[in-house]
Amino acid sequence: MEIFDCISAVARPIHDFGDEFMSDEATAAVGVSAGFAPGRGFYCRGRFGVLGEAPVSVVQAVQGFLGPHLVTKGWLAGRPVMQAEEASACYAQALRTWGRAHIPGDVDVEHFNHLAQQLIDDADTDALPLFAGWRAQPCPGNDPVGAAMQRIHVLREHRGACHLTAVRLCGLSGQEAMVINLGAERATHYGWQEPRPVTATQVPRLQRAEHLTDEMQAPLYATLTDQQRTEFARLVNALTAP
Repeated sequence: MEIFDCISAVARPIHDFGDEFMSDEATAAVGVSAGFAPGRGFYCRGRFGVLGEAPVSVVQAVQGFLGPHLVTKGWLAGRPVMQAEEASACYAQALRTWGRAHIPGDVDVEHFNHLAQQLIDDADTDALPLFAGWRAQPCPGNDPVGAAMQRIHVLREHRGACHLTAVRLCGLSGQEAMVINLGAERATHYGWQEPRPVTATQVPRLQRAEHLTDEMQAPLYATLTDQQRTEFARLVNALTAP
């Protein structure tokens, strides 16, 4: 499989499977059980806790696609509950638990883990701090199914960080990209209060950003052979199947 064919085949399944985990009530319940109040505290402290005890403005700058009020409220609300490092470890455990409940039992997760870890290890982390933080998060070797889910999340953070860079290079803000992707009404769910409408001339910029994101990921997927890319795409689609 060619590099860009592989990227095209895996980008959406990896993104959407991660979204399912993040939006699942079972994930929110893990946070409540850990002491977080209902809301975005567990999500913000857990996902962005790999950055350490960063100021909220730094967290906002790194993630980019969520409204500043949402990030500020969630990050600060979760701070009294759990230190950042502990929260990210708890979030990683929730990822693995969710993976064991949702990854089909007939998927060769051992082979997926081998290929995914090769990609993760070979990745260049320059300008990708959230990905770098999640790559450094320990992933236990005695839970292959849970580890597969954690690696899906790490690879999702890689594309997300590349995409944020691409969006800005193409002259869009994170808010504008979200409105183009989701519409103004749905963008409010992600913390953008009264988002500004976008113009028709901005839409092609997001399309260019998608292509640029692919180009930024191409060196990563070039580390796999044609056969390995075919196998990886097949495994990702099997792993994330409904």
